[in-house]
Amino acid sequence: MTQPYSQACENNKRPILEILATAFARCQVVLEIGSGTGQHAVFFAGQLPFLQWHTSDQPHYHAGINSWIDLYPGENLHRPVSLTIGAEPLPALHADGIFTANTAHIMQKAEVQLMMEQVASMLPDGGVFCQYGPFTQNGRFNSDSNEAFHYKLVTQGYGGYRDIEELQHWASPLHLKTVHPMPANNLLLEWHKQ
Repeated sequence: MTQPYSQACENNKRPILEILATAFARCQVVLEIGSGTGQHAVFFAGQLPFLQWHTSDQPHYHAGINSWIDLYPGENLHRPVSLTIGAEPLPALHADGIFTANTAHIMQKAEVQLMMEQVASMLPDGGVFCQYGPFTQNGRFNSDSNEAFHYKLVTQGYGGYRDIEELQHWASPLHLKTVHPMPANNLLLEWHKQ
C-alpha cells in the first residue's frame, strides 16, 4: 500500500510534543482518538517512552496506521483498535491520558458532544485530555483563513469548527486548564479531570 502521509502532521508534531511532554508527565496509558495516518502515534510514542500509546480509528485507517508502526515499532506503541464515535464506545482501557488531533471539526456536532462526554466519563480523577485543532472562541474565528476553511468544511458535509465554550459545556467535569496557542492558527486544549 502507499504510505499515508500528512504534511500537517509533520509540521505540528514537535510543537504538540512540547506540550504533551508536560501535560502527560504523570500519565501512564494514553488513548489516541482518531490516529489518522499514524504519524503522530509513532513520533509521540518514540519521544515519550514512559507512556503506553494506544492508537484507534475507523477500520479503513488501520492499514495505514499499521504501516507506520511497522516502520517505527516500539514496545510502548500499540496497534489500532476500531473506534467510530457514535457507533462504538471508547476502548476499555485504563487510560489516564487521551489525545486527539484534528477530529472535532470533521465530526458532526452530536458526535463531538458524545466524544467529549465519553472522554470525561472514561478518564479517572487527575486524568488529562489534550485536544488539538482549530476552534472558535466566543463565537469568533482567530483568522480569515480559519473562517473560510470552516465554511468549506460545512459545504462538504462536515461539522465544522466547534466553539470552546460549547466544548466546556459538554466536557463537565473536565476543567479546561490551558488554551495553548499553536502554529497555523490552531490551538491545543489541555483538559484535566478534577
